Amino acid sequence: MRRLVVDGYNVLHADDVYRRIAADDLDSARARLVEDVAAFCTGEWRGTVVFDGAGNPTSDGAPHRVAGVTVLFSRGGESADTVIESLARRSRDRGEGATIVTSDAATQWTVIGGDVTRMSSVEFVRAIRETGREWTEHSPAGTRKGALQERIDPDVRGVLARWARGNQAPKA
Repeated sequence: MRRLVVDGYNVLHADDVYRRIAADDLDSARARLVEDVAAFCTGEWRGTVVFDGAGNPTSDGAPHRVAGVTVLFSRGGESADTVIESLARRSRDRGEGATIVTSDAATQWTVIGGDVTRMSSVEFVRAIRETGREWTEHSPAGTRKGALQERIDPDVRGVLARWARGNQAPKA
């Protein structure tokens, strides 16, 4: 199973749909991207979405699982690019196949090698849209009725929002 590592904010800024959602509610845009990555990865990929938490001194960089996707915000003072490059290096060292999704040219050049490839954010959004179109064509109503954002508990969305801000979820 190949690893897919997505530069979250890079993808959010590469697409009009995500940008419009983010303009009104950044938490919803992040949740939508995670949902789309989860749908895209089904059965073929191990997905990871990395958001930049460098400007948030309370961000601890801890990974969290949402809808089968690993979601993390880089540690305070550490860029998402640094985390992505590290994940690519680890995949390459282990001989794992990986695709890194980013349009950052420096990161693209850094990650390529071995069985690690890159995909631009625009190419990835196009692939997500195509995958979504195929899914809705085969659904009875031709809609995204089963979309994660419609099924996800509001409390989970709140947890994602707290992680983005570097606040830990309350202990159960």
